[in-house]
Amino acid sequence: MKIQVDGRKARGEKRREEIIAAALRVIERDGVAGVTHRTVATEAGVPTASTTYHFSSLDDLLIATLISCARDMATEVYWMIDRARSRGSRGAEEVAGLLAQALGPRRGRTMAEYELYLLAARKPELRPAARRWLDVLTSMVRHDDEVAFRVFLAGIDGLLIQGLIDDEPPSADELRPVVDYLLKPR
Repeated sequence: MKIQVDGRKARGEKRREEIIAAALRVIERDGVAGVTHRTVATEAGVPTASTTYHFSSLDDLLIATLISCARDMATEVYWMIDRARSRGSRGAEEVAGLLAQALGPRRGRTMAEYELYLLAARKPELRPAARRWLDVLTSMVRHDDEVAFRVFLAGIDGLLIQGLIDDEPPSADELRPVVDYLLKPR
C-alpha cells in the first residue's frame, strides 16, 4: 500500500519552516525588536502575505521560533549525550565543546535564542515555549539529584551569558574545568 503525500501540505510546512528560519536570522541580525512580518518575509524571500498566512501574529511567529530552537537544541544535546555515553564519558568535554561552539561560531544564534528566552519574561504567552527546552533536556538526562541538576543547568546558563558579553569567546579548554566542576557528584 502506497501512502499518498499531500504536496500542498508538504510545501506549506516547508514554507513555514523557511519563515521560522528567516525570523531567527532577523533576530540574530537585528534583535527581537527587528521582527515584523515584513522584515521576516523579506529575509525569507516570500510575500508578506505568506508570513501572515502561516503566523497571524508576531507572537505566534516568535513562539514557533522558540519551539524550533528548543527542538534543535534538544536534538544536538541528545546526540552529544549519546556520544559521551558511548565513550564512557561524564560529558564534560562534550558540554565544553558545545558551549565553545555556541559562544564562537554560533554566537549570533545563541544571542538570538537568549533574546527570545528573555522576551518570555515580559510576555507570558511565550513562557511555555521558552521552558520547553529545559523540559526536554530534563527528560533526556538521567539525574539522581534534582538540586545538583538545577545547579548544573544554571551554571551552563551563566557560562553562556558571561561568554556572550566577553570580548573573546572562551575555548572548550577554558570551559572544561568549570563544566567538570559542575558535573562533579555532590
